Parts: sequence; structure tokens; C-alpha cells
Amino acid sequence: MKKIILSIIISLSILCGLNAQQLADGIAAVIGREIILHSEIQQYMQSYIMQNRLQVTADSPLVKKLHKETLDKLVEQKLLLAKAEDDTLQVDEQMLDMQLKQRMQYMLEQAGSEDKLEQAFGSPIKKIKKDMRKVIKEQLLVEQARSKKLRELKVSRREVEQFYKSYKDSLPAMQETVDISHVLMQVRASEPARQEGYEKAEMVMAKLKNGEKFEELAKQYSSDPASAKRGGDLGTISRGDFVPEFETAAYNLQNGEISDIVETQFGYHIIQMIERKGEKIHTRHILIQVMPTEDDEKQIVSELSEIRTEILNGGSFDELALKHSDDNNVSKDKGHLGEFELDRLAIPAFKTILKDMQAGEISEPFKTEYGYHIVRLNERKQERRLQLETDWQRIHEFALNHKMDRIYKQWIEELKKTTSIDIREPI
Repeated sequence: MKKIILSIIISLSILCGLNAQQLADGIAAVIGREIILHSEIQQYMQSYIMQNRLQVTADSPLVKKLHKETLDKLVEQKLLLAKAEDDTLQVDEQMLDMQLKQRMQYMLEQAGSEDKLEQAFGSPIKKIKKDMRKVIKEQLLVEQARSKKLRELKVSRREVEQFYKSYKDSLPAMQETVDISHVLMQVRASEPARQEGYEKAEMVMAKLKNGEKFEELAKQYSSDPASAKRGGDLGTISRGDFVPEFETAAYNLQNGEISDIVETQFGYHIIQMIERKGEKIHTRHILIQVMPTEDDEKQIVSELSEIRTEILNGGSFDELALKHSDDNNVSKDKGHLGEFELDRLAIPAFKTILKDMQAGEISEPFKTEYGYHIVRLNERKQERRLQLETDWQRIHEFALNHKMDRIYKQWIEELKKTTSIDIREPI
């Protein structure tokens, strides 16, 4: 819920241009050590009305209903925040920095510029960041408090069966599902293309050794457009932010030192260490991307077609997937992706291909952002009511969520009894 409210604040600030001075201020409620401002309530309500395109007047019953629900929800959140502080829960600073960066980037994109964002909030960019950091920190603390309370919660088989008996008529239907396997082959550049890229990287390296500036060469030669315009600057990164080959080379550099040519899945890199602070490093790089040719793609399609023919002639799908697929999980699942609701398949090409396939069929090769695939439709199930015998896992999830919701509401009521709550306007 905290995530939803955070997004509401952002969209309201950008779309309406509201700021603290324009909203009614003052304390609406005091929850332990936490306060709720009139301005908070008005922000959330107005944003909800806008997002749902509601036509309301100031004195309409809907506004009164929204006001009550909003204040109720804010009281709940402040209770959890107080609980998080009592339990001395801590926020991961790296995660906080990352979420703040993402949120600010999103807001800047929506506003169009820093000036417009400052105008929307009525505050300088530094204050916006400071305020947003506080909001996100509270969000993370509230999530931790809720998770700590509910993470060990389980449901027994008897509870699942009882839940199904009580709610089976109101459970959503199981949509049409497909059980699928695939072979994925990624398109890689041929040896001549790789050699050409390496020779270009060598040429850039020679220019560096002759004293030319790293930043200027990055702008001129790097295939990474985002960093190239900044002279190759990648900003500060932590371990795990980049691919292993890049990180291994980068973390071995001293301040100011330039690496040898480093090959990754993206091409050839030349890396310069700007500054290292503990486990965080500030680097710049020049990327010489090695692009597959049209002939490289045709070769992959041809190989997949041959694999498909071999399977149709009696070959083992599992064994051929294990031998040829570039899917990182193939050693565990032998190409089996699992069962999915057809309409919810994340990759549109899969949905298109599978729509008219019959069980047992294998598709022709097709392309996605991950490479080229052939997919086998193992089984198709039509829309149906959930049944304990066939949909146990799905019903188990519903039962667990139902129990978590009930326990959570009980917990909130207990917190209300043990926390000082001073509502200064009617709920």
C-alpha cells in the first residue's frame, strides 16, 4: 500500500502542480510519535479522484467516503512506522539510494526538466530529493515491519481445504493455460565480426597510450550512447551491478589506471578507474560493440530448424535442449518453462505463436529480445473453475493470502489499542 501511496504523491505533484503552500496545512491526527497532516489527506484524495477520472463536488458523499478511507489508511501506516522504529528496523542504504534514483528519474521524465519539476513541487531539486528520500525510507520500514510479522505464516492442508469449501464459488476462474518447453539460441557475432571489433578496440587503446584523452575517445568511439556523451562515465557502481568479466577487471584497477581490453557479452571494453571507495567504484569505459550480421541470424534460424526436424523425427526434446539451448536454467529444467495463463505470458511473441498451436506441436523458429526460440506446447487447459485436485498450489496461495490479510487486520487493531491515537478531525 505504501508503494501505491508513494506513486500517488508523485503523480499528483507532477500533474496538478500542487505544493505544500497550496494545500491546507495543520495536524489531522497524531499516532504515537507520528503525525498526519491535512495536506497529506488532501493529496491522496485528489490524486485518487484524478486517476479514476471521477466527477465529484466538494460536498459529495464520495468525497466524504474517500476522506474517511484515506485517514484510516494513513493511521494504519503510521502505526506500522512506529512499530518499525520500536523494533529498531534498519533500511538498506544501497536499496534506498537505488529507489530514490529511480523515483527521481521517473519524476524528471514526467515533468520534462529539473526546472519544471521544481515548479511542480514549489521546492528546489535538493529539497525534493531530501523529502522523497524520507518518504521512501518510511515505505521500506513499513514493508519490513509487515514482512517481519507475516513472513513465517503458513497454512495447513486442513486450512486450505476449509478455505476452498467456504470460498470455492467466489474464487476467480483459472484462465486458459499452456504448459510449454523451449530451446533458446542467442545470436552471437561470427569470428570475423569479433576480430573486427577487437582491432577497433586495439586502435582506441593505441590512441590512449599516445596521450589522447579518455573522455574524448569515449565520445568519439564508444557504442554505449548513454555514457559516451558523458565521456564514458558510468557513475558509482557496486558489486553485482555489471557482468562478472567487467567487474573483475574494474575492481583490480587503481585510481586513474586503465584496463587492458575486456571482453563481455556486450563487446569489448576499455575501463578506467576514477575513484574507489570501499566496495563502490566510480568508473568510465569505452565500449566497442560487436554486432551479429544478418548471416549470423540466418545461421541460428537454420540450426534451430534442424533441431526441430530432429525432434519431429523422434529425437528427445529434453536432450536436444540440454545440448543446444542457451537458457541459463536448461541444466535444471531441460527446456521446460512451466505452465502459464496464455493471456498473461510476458513475452508477446510467445502468446502469438502459442495461440493456435495444438498440444504436441513444435513451432518454427521465432525471434524475441532474448534470441531465437522453438517452443513445444506440452498441454493446453481451457478456462475452468479451480479444483483442489488439479490446482492445489493456486488455492494454497489464495488461502495463505486470506489468512495473512486476516492476521494483519487483527494486528493493526491490537496496535491501535496499545498506541496513543489522537484524531483531530472526524474519521
